[in-house]
Amino acid sequence: MKKLILIISLMACAFLLKAQNRAITGTVTDSKKLPLPGITVTVLGTKTATQTDANGKYTINAENESTLEFKALGFSSQTIKVGTNTTLNISLTDETTNLDAVTVVGYTTKKKSEISSAVTTVSGAQLNDVTSVNLGNLLQGKAPGVVASSASGDPTAGSTVVVRGVGTINAGIGPLVVVDGNIGGTYNPADVDNITILRDAAATGLYGSRAANGVIIVTTKKGKAGETRFSLNSAVGFAKATTGNFQLMDAQQLYDYQKTFFTTPPAPSLVNTNTNWWDEAFRTAMVNNHTLTASGGSEKSQFYISGNYFKEEGTLINNDKTQYSLRANLTSQLTKKLKLNALLSGIVINDNINPESAVYQAYLNMPYDPAYNADGSPTDPRNIPSWKGRDRSNFLQSLQYNYSRARSFTSTGDINLDYDLLKNLTISSYNRATIASGRSNNYYDRRSQSGATNLGTASLSNTFATTLLSSNRIKYSVNIGQHNFSILGVAEIESYKYDVNGITAKGLPAGMDAINTATDITNKPTGSYDGYKNIKYLAQADYSYQSKYYLVASVVNEYASRFGKNNPAATFYQFGTSWILSNESFLKDNKTISFLKLRASAGTTGNQGGIDYYQSFGLYNLNAAASYNGQTGAFPTQIANPDLTWEKSRTYNLGLDFSLFKRIDVTIDAYDKRNSDLLFAVPLPSTVGYANIRRNIGAIRNRGIEFTINSKNIQLKDFNWETNFNMSFNRNKVMELNQGLLVVNTSTQPIALGHDMDEWYMQKWAGVNPADGKPLWEKLDDPTGVTSTYNQATRQYTGKSSAPKFSGGLTNTLNYKNFTLSAFLNFVYGNWVYNDSRFYFDNDGVYESYNQQVLPKGSVRWTTPGQTDATHPQAKFGGNLQSHQTSTRFLENGSYLRLRNVTVGYNLPANWLKKASINAARLYVSGDNLFTATKFSGVDPEVDLTGGISSFRYPTSRRFVFGVNLTF
Repeated sequence: MKKLILIISLMACAFLLKAQNRAITGTVTDSKKLPLPGITVTVLGTKTATQTDANGKYTINAENESTLEFKALGFSSQTIKVGTNTTLNISLTDETTNLDAVTVVGYTTKKKSEISSAVTTVSGAQLNDVTSVNLGNLLQGKAPGVVASSASGDPTAGSTVVVRGVGTINAGIGPLVVVDGNIGGTYNPADVDNITILRDAAATGLYGSRAANGVIIVTTKKGKAGETRFSLNSAVGFAKATTGNFQLMDAQQLYDYQKTFFTTPPAPSLVNTNTNWWDEAFRTAMVNNHTLTASGGSEKSQFYISGNYFKEEGTLINNDKTQYSLRANLTSQLTKKLKLNALLSGIVINDNINPESAVYQAYLNMPYDPAYNADGSPTDPRNIPSWKGRDRSNFLQSLQYNYSRARSFTSTGDINLDYDLLKNLTISSYNRATIASGRSNNYYDRRSQSGATNLGTASLSNTFATTLLSSNRIKYSVNIGQHNFSILGVAEIESYKYDVNGITAKGLPAGMDAINTATDITNKPTGSYDGYKNIKYLAQADYSYQSKYYLVASVVNEYASRFGKNNPAATFYQFGTSWILSNESFLKDNKTISFLKLRASAGTTGNQGGIDYYQSFGLYNLNAAASYNGQTGAFPTQIANPDLTWEKSRTYNLGLDFSLFKRIDVTIDAYDKRNSDLLFAVPLPSTVGYANIRRNIGAIRNRGIEFTINSKNIQLKDFNWETNFNMSFNRNKVMELNQGLLVVNTSTQPIALGHDMDEWYMQKWAGVNPADGKPLWEKLDDPTGVTSTYNQATRQYTGKSSAPKFSGGLTNTLNYKNFTLSAFLNFVYGNWVYNDSRFYFDNDGVYESYNQQVLPKGSVRWTTPGQTDATHPQAKFGGNLQSHQTSTRFLENGSYLRLRNVTVGYNLPANWLKKASINAARLYVSGDNLFTATKFSGVDPEVDLTGGISSFRYPTSRRFVFGVNLTF
């Protein structure tokens, strides 16, 4: 009996223990061990829930058999059984690396595993190593198929972004940018939550006539429910201009060089002055970037507010960019069925642009000429008869008085509404208004060299633009067993208006830049008013079965006002399918292959960018030159083309996504993209009376392969190492030129049937004649195959292109306890750059009054008959038989490997910060453009993607930034 009582007692105790409701505590962190505030912790099956505090800590009551769910927007959710634990520390993974992550695709969102298209998402965390407000710099080397280039180190200059190669002649090459679900918009990089790049037609096609060059979707940060959190991100740094393999001669080097070919030796006293004009033009520049944010809210309404101040001085004197931005995002569940997203942003940009040709002069001014007078003031070459420089210019003198300034303000407001009309039916209205204004001022004082001719000049230009967009959507979704259906319909209208006016005046008193002080108007005030309208209708249907098989199809019909009356509208089609093999029974339990998906897509899109709004119309110009009998007349300036229509792009894409051991994620895409009906200004005979007419004339094909590999190499308690690698291959070819054309133009990169549209066409350099030091070029119809007469050399296709054979990026991130180290390498291979600047400073004696380049390593000047190792002809006064003229002599390998960024960060321990009421703090130091490996002899091999020419390049900056991130 006693034993029975004992057994019953023990069972009762076990039951009570099992049912005990006790406190569970813990900390929630991200993959970098940083605390995550605002994470919702729920006891599944109950109404018990809480949120993590600012330090990522939580406390919740639960039973042994309970299961806790940890969930937050932007992170993969996680569930864990309580058991006998009293402490549960959890690490959540960023959703951008998770197959269940929600990705913005077109006008809807999908899980990453459900997408049948070529899509890449770059998280905001991956952009932290970029200290720029430039889209090209943000994406450079971050995503496959995307090639970005900053052809200038000027902070006021933009960049070029190309997705899957250039497929047009004259129309726009840049991708369409969508911000927070609506076309266009503004953003500050500090506010970016993620950037998604849509590359194939199945993904881009919903944007119709503007999606031929890809689509970039920017999603800004939103607030999270919980207590209000503040963060301060502050960074200060400095930058120096890089010179690569390039070096200019100093006075002694130039003197020794000129002695070899001057008929009368230069005076030895010239070397007494040794001005380094490069050092006079460039400086150590400062960078400031400061952002303050506040976010929080309730379960029904959340907010995110940020303010940013950014200032970057150019390494060139009198050049800088200042930007102020403000953003306020509000999300509110107004009723059970109605949700509101209200977004407001504003950006003010002030640019100071160096008004003088300072970069040009830094390259070419002679070291013999003094920059300053004895009293320290800049010299004026007009007062120095012995000035040696060909252009007789000193930018320092003019910059005392002259300036060029630009100021712009852009404000965007969005009201987005989603209403659940029925259980599976949602109607939405997304609306945006954008106002943009700009003002530019240029002033050249009469005391300066630039302003002396007109006794001072001033110009003023004002612009004002408005964009109104309304996108109205209806979506129906239903699940029947294991069948999932979704239908989306969109009706969208966009209207754009642009107004510009300007005036230029001359004859201003010294130091006076007001137009009303001028004695004369250079030419009559100018002005224009432009605008366009787009109307679009689209329908998309999605189907999936058993989370294995996915189909998507869509059709877009769009009208654009800028095209001819016979073709104002066009229809585009898209189709995509995918098969998740890893969900099949034969792979479901495979421990090696954790995910495997095949994708295929096809579709058409259009391109209307880069052409005038009234390109299809016949235009007249009202001008006094056409006056008659005292009355202003008009004369025709543009011939009408009522058949003008969109460029069209057809893309086929095959993709493979797989994961190994749940640690290595690989994506491979192969594509065939054909752009047809290419827009081009076709020359007309002079008897017609017009110079050209815009027509649709041909087709270009781009083919390529893209790779992405993300791997978690090491994952330990205190140490982890992750790698991201991407690489893209692309080739293009001109497939069609109608109207009997074989070549569109005769430039150094003609659009020629059967050739790469970026292929160089010029005389081929054949080296130096060992016997006499004369230049040699190929002459195909000569028995010797070469000639020393430039005009007899054969212009020919070189087989070398300005487009890279492949490009990509490699990022390694290491975390050890509270330390983080990341390194980002960017590489480009197989492109050829025409170093046009060598025409002036590597010209074998043509321009004796310009400074010259120190010959690159491995280069040898011819000096002796029979010399066989010479790479440069004999230098002669006045030049050596036009040796500096356009040829492959100045065509150089533009391949490079660049250490784009290295960042070292340290997260201060939480117990250090408690007394200061700071929840988290991170200190970091970052370096940009620390090293570049290249054979290119110029300042930098990175040039404009559309031309491949390096001409007096404003150098890239090597930058060091010190920063702190605070959360409180």
